[in-house]
Amino acid sequence: MRLVQVTDCHLHADPAARSRMGVPHRQLHAVLERARSLRPDLLLVTGDISQDESPASYRHAAEAFSALECPWFWLPGNHDRPQYMAEERELLDEVDLGEWRLLLLDSHVNGQAHGELGQAQLQALALALEEDDRPTLLALHHPPVEVGSAWMDAIGLTDREAFWQTLAAYAQVRAILFGHIHQAFTARHASMQGEIVIYGCPATADQFLAGSPEFAIDEASRPGLRVVDLDASGLNTWIERIDS
Repeated sequence: MRLVQVTDCHLHADPAARSRMGVPHRQLHAVLERARSLRPDLLLVTGDISQDESPASYRHAAEAFSALECPWFWLPGNHDRPQYMAEERELLDEVDLGEWRLLLLDSHVNGQAHGELGQAQLQALALALEEDDRPTLLALHHPPVEVGSAWMDAIGLTDREAFWQTLAAYAQVRAILFGHIHQAFTARHASMQGEIVIYGCPATADQFLAGSPEFAIDEASRPGLRVVDLDASGLNTWIERIDS
């Protein structure tokens, strides 16, 4: 099973609209062309699909993702309008990956940059893990750990302590995929049940400068994606980037 993650597309209704460093619509299509060459079994999109929150931006995204000709799934980020997303493609909370499974979490908070899962969703997560002990991937938009940038850490997942407390009882969660930070990232969280690896992903739009205490664009980095290969023995993952 090969999963490709893309994130933070920041599309506009106008496909020619620019970001600070490029044209997000054009960058997304270039990243998806790289994804196509990798022959994915599944595409996962971890939020901030839109920049202007317009219905047209989600139509553009859905058309681009569908052209990849593999199943695709998305979840909302802080810039998104979940109701517009749902009009284009259902928002699911679980995907069967055979020997593995993928649980999609919604950290979107209306009108806010930070994320939160909330007690009800954490209880649902615990129930889902109680019912199935297959190796599990979790995906959400906001980082569940600090990433080393003060401005970004201030708008991460606000209830991450409750999130980790929920996971503490379950050994089958092997890795967590997230977006929001516009950069490659890896961290590890150790508990009595074992180690969980946490992966951030480059944006398909502009990249953020890692380690910066204030908002800053990384002009040297390029849009990209994360590849995740899954089999009975475990998980292997790496980053692919497109040329400038």
